Amino acid sequence: MIQKGALLLDDPGQAALVRRCQDGDAEAFRALVEAYKNALFGVAFLMTRDRGMAEDAIQEALVQIWKHLPSLRDPARIKSWMMRIVVNEVNQQLRKKRVPSLPIEAADIPCDDDPVENRIISAERRRKIQEALSGLPREQREAIVLRFYSDLSVPEIAAATGAREGTIKSRLHRALENLNEALQNEGLEAEA
Repeated sequence: MIQKGALLLDDPGQAALVRRCQDGDAEAFRALVEAYKNALFGVAFLMTRDRGMAEDAIQEALVQIWKHLPSLRDPARIKSWMMRIVVNEVNQQLRKKRVPSLPIEAADIPCDDDPVENRIISAERRRKIQEALSGLPREQREAIVLRFYSDLSVPEIAAATGAREGTIKSRLHRALENLNEALQNEGLEAEA
């Protein structure tokens, strides 16, 4: 069963869909892209803080995904595999063009995962959280985005970034401490 915004990892149809993609089925690839497009774009946007650059990175990543999909051995790892390609493409884009540090505008980020939370959190609180996130070093921001926006596990983040699990745990720990400190400085308490 395909869910809006993402495929279920334990879905028996996912492996068949990935295999169809690997066999060159363009319709299956469209379904796969449709299932993950918001998560892929969200990661690219939160990492670049630039809509145009995120769109370019996603476009290039999708070409790479299509091209290299036949080499994917484990269909259950499709999400982390796709995220790795997006992260690599974003990092390549960032190396090509240095982006000035701008606050993230969440209103432009499609998010199907938690529409209730988006309605509850005040615009001011969201703005402060986004500023704190934007202030993190790139590796910490990347880890936070992949963990909490894309809901990847530590092993999946390690696979997506090419870093060790211990390094990812350390980045997440430091990032959460830095975010908590920044939010406390803004008079906001971190939510449990």
